[in-house]
Amino acid sequence: MSSVFSKIIEGEIPAYKIYEDEKTFAFLDINPEVRGHALVVPKVEVDKIYELSDEDWVALWASVKKIAQHMEDVTGRRTLMKVVGTDVPHAHVHLTPFDETWQYGRTLELSKEEFEEIRQKLAF
Repeated sequence: MSSVFSKIIEGEIPAYKIYEDEKTFAFLDINPEVRGHALVVPKVEVDKIYELSDEDWVALWASVKKIAQHMEDVTGRRTLMKVVGTDVPHAHVHLTPFDETWQYGRTLELSKEEFEEIRQKLAF
C-alpha cells in the first residue's frame, strides 16, 4: 500500500512542492511547526531512513543539504533538521527555519494563500 508521501509524489494528493529531482521530492508540511516547515523524501518508499540503498541515502542527504542552504538563504535563519521516523511509514527529513517562538507540539494554521506565498519563496 502506498504511503501518503508516495501519493503526494505521484500527484494523487496535492502538495506545496518546493523541490524535485530524479530521486527526491520536497514539499511544505501541511501541519507546520513554523512557517517554512518542509519535508524532504526519497521517491523510493521505505519505512526507515536507514533502509535506503546507499545510492538513495546519498541522494536524499544531498537534497537535504541543497534545500537547507537555500532555505537559510531565503529566510535568513538557521535551518534545523530532524529525522523522527514514526509519523509516516516513508523515510523523510524535516527542515524548519529556526524560530525562537517555536513550542513543542504546536502547529500553525495557515491559509492556502499563506502556504502558496511560502512555497513561492522556497521553491527552486
